[in-house]
Parts: sequence; structure tokens; C-alpha cells
Amino acid sequence: MEEKLSSVAKTFTPSPIQELSHLAQRCNAINLAEGFPDFPAPSHIKNAAVSAINSDFNQYRHVQGICDHLAKIVKNMHGLDVNPLTDIAICCGQTEAFAAAVFAIIDRGDEVVLFDPSYETYEGCIAMAGGVPVFVALDPPHWTLDPNKLMKSITGRTKAIVLNSPQNPTGKVFTKDELEIIAGICRTRDCLAITDEVYEHITFDNEKHISLASFPGMQERTIITSSLSKTFSVTGWRVGWAIAPAFITSAIRNIHVKITDSAPAPFQEAALTALRSPPEYFESLRRDYEAKRDYIVKLLAGVGFKIQFKPQGSFFLFAEIPENCPLSDLEYVKELIQQAGVVAVPGRGFFHTNLSLKKSSEVDHSYQKRYIRFAFCKSNATLAAAAQKLLHSKGLKLHSIHKRDA
Repeated sequence: MEEKLSSVAKTFTPSPIQELSHLAQRCNAINLAEGFPDFPAPSHIKNAAVSAINSDFNQYRHVQGICDHLAKIVKNMHGLDVNPLTDIAICCGQTEAFAAAVFAIIDRGDEVVLFDPSYETYEGCIAMAGGVPVFVALDPPHWTLDPNKLMKSITGRTKAIVLNSPQNPTGKVFTKDELEIIAGICRTRDCLAITDEVYEHITFDNEKHISLASFPGMQERTIITSSLSKTFSVTGWRVGWAIAPAFITSAIRNIHVKITDSAPAPFQEAALTALRSPPEYFESLRRDYEAKRDYIVKLLAGVGFKIQFKPQGSFFLFAEIPENCPLSDLEYVKELIQQAGVVAVPGRGFFHTNLSLKKSSEVDHSYQKRYIRFAFCKSNATLAAAAQKLLHSKGLKLHSIHKRDA
């Protein structure tokens, strides 16, 4: 009966991460794989959600106050003038906002440029819309953008460029120069841009998040997507949004209504409290995550990983397996689980083979099996327990592999 499935559905297969998750559960491993916090969400936000439920905000609902607050936030952060009545659509998390944005603008055969490595959801949404993902490889180890690679990826069929900054999985924050290059191509080649800005408030070392929409001529061709999830540690609440020109936002809203109708009502109400958080909240968030980043960088460097690039934002570290270690990313993660009791994500799932360069076969892609993603959005107790396991686990042969081959 599998022939009854759509051609798109047949291309979606379970992630190898699921297999590793089962192995991790059997080994009672500490989870540094999944990108969500294991510590409590802020109490004032939780209390607001409980109050909303008890006040019977439990039916389909659009909370216009969210749009009003977001309009003020993007004005303060990026200098953008946004009409809260027409330019913002509330969705079920950034994931739905991104999917609805793709469905709103992509026709069958349209090409969409993505930067590699990239978060896997983007490619799936583009495929479901009938679009063609075109991957532009960022150059390791600092994941820099080569303007020539980007230019060569643009064709007469290019409809949009997807930008995630700060980025999952690398923690890269695109520089102002890189953003200007992307904006320039969008303007000259008449492309749209879809941005994923969920880590906008999680940046380090005095890096500041800059939205692509803030560049000249870009607000009218950019769809910003973001959510409460990462900033307020509520990944399960599913409250996100898209901010775009009114005609695109209207299409996104119509698609959202057809698919899910409404984001969770009580959590929309609680979003009002979250978005009103004082500047001190965001500073504290950034400071806490920067300390966690520094902790995990020092830890992993201490057990042999190559850390040539410290994350500039997000809550992920993309660590390189030492050159003298013969294991692939997948093999290494299995060893981490079984010998150290710590689980992370093999990097290969974030890389893609149909890179935009026509002579990609001449390019060395071996690095794509040499990276592992660690999530440090965990409590200090969890990170300390992981450190203890990595540093003191008896029988951990990963270190001996490094030393033997050195």
C-alpha cells in the first residue's frame, strides 16, 4: 500500500537521530542532542499561561496585542516600520510560520537558495511546495560566505534565499558585509528572502543580531520568521510569527488558518507577558548562555575536539572530530553514547550533497562527516554531569584513539 503515498512523503525518512535517541535511552545517556532547554521556563510567563487557562482563554483566538508588541520590538531593534494590523501573522511556532511563508511564495520548479550546513526543516518545506533547494556551502572552519559561490547559485528560476542567523547548527552570526552581499543579490536579481531569526536575542561577545530586512530595499522583499520558543525557553508552546509586506502576510495568514486555524490561545495570552519582559531579562539570557557556551567549549576542547570556531550566537556548538581520529561523526556519536554516556547529533544531517557548484565533485566534502553538534541549552547541573562523564568515564577509548594515532 506504500504506493498510495505521495512522492514527497516517500522522500521523508526517519532521522538517524531517532535511532541514536533510542540507543541513548538504553544507555541512560545525558542528552546534549536535542535543541530545547531542560531547565524551567521563567515563572512570570508560566503564571501568565496558567492565568489565561483559568480565565477561559481556551478557544480559537487571535491576540492582536502580540502584533502590536512585535511592531514596537522590530522598530526598536531594527528601525523597521511595521503595520501591526496588516504585516504580522501569528502562527504555531516558527516552523509553521516558515512553512506557510514557503507555501505562500514558492511554485513548482522555483529554486530556493540555502546556506549549508542548514537546519533540515527548510529543505522539507521547500520540497513539499514543489520547489528546488539549492545549497551554497559555507567555508569551514569559520563558515564564511564566498560571494562567488552565492552568485553562481542564482539562476533565472531563483525565487528566494533562506537565511538563518544566528545559525543552527554552527552558531554563526552572519557579518554585516555578508548580509550586504545577500541583500545586494536579492535586490539586483529580484529575489525574496525568508529569514529564521529565532536566536535573535542569543548572541555572544558583543555581537548584535542584524535583520536582513533592515538593509536598504529589503523590508519589501523579506519575510521574517521567529517565535517565543528559544528566547523564553518554551519550545512546546508553539507561538511564532511571520513579519512581511501586507500581501505576503495575508497569504501566510490564509494558509495558517487552513492548516492549523489558531496558535494555542492561552499561550498567545502569555506571549503578551513574555514580549513585555524588561531589557534586563534579555541581558540575563545572553549572559547565561554565553557562560554555558564558554563552559562547553572548554570542556570539549579538553577532551580532544577541534574547536576552531566558537559560536557567536544560538545555543549550539558544532565541534570537529580530531584529524587523528579515524571515526566518522556517526561512529563517534555511538561511541560517545556507549562509552561516555553522552549523546550529541552527528553533523552529516545538516549537510547536503547537491551543492550549487556545478563541479561539486571536484570539491572535497569529507569535512561533512567530521562534525558533531552539541546543544548547551541545558542546566548547569546537566552540563556538569556531562563533563564528569566525558572526563572521568572509565573505559572511554575515544581519548586513546586520539593519542594512539597522534
